[in-house]
Amino acid sequence: MAKEKIVLAYSGGLDTSVILKWLKETYDAEIIAFTADIGQKDELDGLEEKALATGASKIYIDDLRDEFARDFINPMFQAAALYEGQYLLGTSIARPLIAKRMVEIARAEGATAIAHGATGKGNDQVRFELTAAALAPEISVIAPWRLEEFREQFPGRAEMIAYAEKHGIPVTASAAKPYSTDRNLLHISFESGMLEDPWFDPSATSNKDMFVLSVDPEDAPDQAEYIELEFEKGDCVAINGTRLTPLQVMETLNEVGGKHGIGRVDMVENRFVGMKSRGVYETPGGTILFTAHRKMESLTMDRDVMHLRDSLISKYASLVYNGFWFAPERLAIQALVTESQKNVSGTVRLKLYKGNVIGAGVKSPVSLYNPDIATMEADPTKAYDQGDATGFIRLNALRLKVGSGVEQNANK
Repeated sequence: MAKEKIVLAYSGGLDTSVILKWLKETYDAEIIAFTADIGQKDELDGLEEKALATGASKIYIDDLRDEFARDFINPMFQAAALYEGQYLLGTSIARPLIAKRMVEIARAEGATAIAHGATGKGNDQVRFELTAAALAPEISVIAPWRLEEFREQFPGRAEMIAYAEKHGIPVTASAAKPYSTDRNLLHISFESGMLEDPWFDPSATSNKDMFVLSVDPEDAPDQAEYIELEFEKGDCVAINGTRLTPLQVMETLNEVGGKHGIGRVDMVENRFVGMKSRGVYETPGGTILFTAHRKMESLTMDRDVMHLRDSLISKYASLVYNGFWFAPERLAIQALVTESQKNVSGTVRLKLYKGNVIGAGVKSPVSLYNPDIATMEADPTKAYDQGDATGFIRLNALRLKVGSGVEQNANK
């Protein structure tokens, strides 16, 4: 009888390498490893050989960067999503794509389960499993870190390292970088280890080598750089006059943003599972794109449409952060967002300087800004009669006057 097949989200690090071997032994199953190339760069080197040597029957290493930029990053940025006012959701938005591809592979391979190395304290377990529930409810999920027998066998990293050595699994584990990282096309995150102390300063000179995508703003060029982003229906389609794919946009903005020390965030955030967590993020390209998109909207979006969309930012961002990318409410909000972006087209000019993204001009063929109406000088269009403001204010003040009168009478 053929063995059960399990598709494992595999990074090649200590945790997923040990989990691969443990799953194979514990479930007597065929393990199919899956790695999504979403912009990790050299972190993918040697993964195929390592996975097969560790016991995987096969490995998929799929280049999902174009899909990630086009179908996940762009729609999220159209929604102006920002979690708790700071986090551009770099890790959050990658998980539904990874899980989506996992269940596709599971179905193609006839696997009955998928597995991941997310811990029982984090957000990623929720994101992976909610996506699987939405797209493939018939496929079960194995989360080793939530299994008592796994935790008993591996109470700490020392036991995992010993297990890897016993089974000839090549892993690199040292105290040189006492924190964990997660990198993709949109950002890189740092957490745990020394960063669990919220008083620890990762920007201190002695810690500068922690950062990967950006130079320290203090070390950035002394000369500002101007950049122009062209938008069509809410998406950036060109930089400095050169037409680019969504993937190329992110790669270009990451390079120029990193050079100027843009996009560093250090925050204590609220995890979906209930605890607070300290995270440090580098999002150079995303920070530029977010700023440019908002400036393009300021010129081209109807006021009340913008305010309606903005009223949904917190909800949308929470849905992404909490793993509800494929939930009907996110899809419904996205439909509104897509409609709101139909005239978000034009060009934004920005000045990049030592960690700052500074607006330097915006123009559009569908601009809603009319200088003849907005001018403080005589209005040649006669579109706005300042005298009309008297009745406008009187009507808006009516309820305030009535309420104030009631309160004054009650206090007599």
